[in-house]
Amino acid sequence: MSAHTAPPGPSAGASRAGLVADAALALLAERGMRGLTHRAVDETAGLPQGSTSNVARTRQALLELAVRRLADREARVLALHEMPDPRAGLDALVDALALATHRALTRNRALTLARYELALEATRRPELRAHFDAAGARFREQLGALVTAMGSADPARHVLTLVAWADGLMFSCVAGTFHAEVPGPEEVRSGLRELLAGMLGGVPDR
Repeated sequence: MSAHTAPPGPSAGASRAGLVADAALALLAERGMRGLTHRAVDETAGLPQGSTSNVARTRQALLELAVRRLADREARVLALHEMPDPRAGLDALVDALALATHRALTRNRALTLARYELALEATRRPELRAHFDAAGARFREQLGALVTAMGSADPARHVLTLVAWADGLMFSCVAGTFHAEVPGPEEVRSGLRELLAGMLGGVPDR
């Protein structure tokens, strides 16, 4: 898959656990946390009644399954493994990150909504928090390696700033006051370039 190819959604040949997890994420986006029940997951996934309970007996187990699936699917949206070599220059990195961010705002909007539901629930469930944070750590580590290779003088702080910018944009445009004004790819790119150029000042494009 190239950096400009849309990432795949749920696999048509997914395992039963995968079907359950994808249905759970769809329900979270559509109905919120209150709409997530084992029976509703069975119905949404088109599975016989009781199938979800066989895969994830408790609500906690179902939420953990959803978090793991979310991490896998968001990894495909973000496609960090396809990020350009730092030697390709600032604009190449901006292009790749802008594409990933715009995916989350548009064709993967429901997945982003599901993430917000799970993030809020994780604030009330320490066990879920551990799973949620572990999934996020993978992304932060990869992003940290990228900005370090680009010459960041303070990678940890720059990763926090970059993630906060992207999360703020996504929340504002998916669930916040700008939900009806989703920026286009070029607008996202411009914002990212301003941010990264400020962080990595003096790093020339190549």
